[in-house]
Amino acid sequence: MKTLHAVRQDVQPLPIVVPRADLDLIESWVPMGARVLDLGCGDGSFLARLMKTRKATGYGVEIDDSNVQRSVANGINVIQQDLEKGLAMFEDHAFDVVILSQTLQAMHNTERILKEIARVGKEGIVSFPNFGHWYHVWSIALGRMPVSKQMPYQWYNTPNIHLCTPKDFEALVAQIGHKVLGKQLFLNGEPVELLGNLRSTLAVYRFKPQFAN
Repeated sequence: MKTLHAVRQDVQPLPIVVPRADLDLIESWVPMGARVLDLGCGDGSFLARLMKTRKATGYGVEIDDSNVQRSVANGINVIQQDLEKGLAMFEDHAFDVVILSQTLQAMHNTERILKEIARVGKEGIVSFPNFGHWYHVWSIALGRMPVSKQMPYQWYNTPNIHLCTPKDFEALVAQIGHKVLGKQLFLNGEPVELLGNLRSTLAVYRFKPQFAN
């Protein structure tokens, strides 16, 4: 595990503006001055955005070498680590908010990472593609695995190994003792209320352990 602190680098930082509906909602759920852990932080641009708009502090966790360097260039303290190995480097309740954005479906041990999020954070925020969207259901009914804008991979090269629907996620959250605090479903960047489980392509959830205050 390598911890890289924000220092001057030759790698140029990327723009902090990130035009994604789930990230806009996540930003609104992060309290001012919160200590944030961004899991699978990519180039660090979203955590940099939270530092600017929400006065947040904290760390990103990323495994890809080039993204780690870009995170540092974006002013992020980043830890190079495989999320599958857990979050043992962090103490219990070390963060106000732990974010896992559109990475849950690529995790081998989904239950473990959700438990770890709740251990190190007072709250967790997760977003993931909705496998229950009507187009995906229709594709399977026609005998083919779905390929869509939200999930653009073929069955044989996809990094997505644990796809789920919003109801699947809610059942797992309840099973492991977490409480859903907030939920929003999206289609093409717009909130979906009517028949959301069938019409939405993206789900965003905010949760915490049942015993937390």
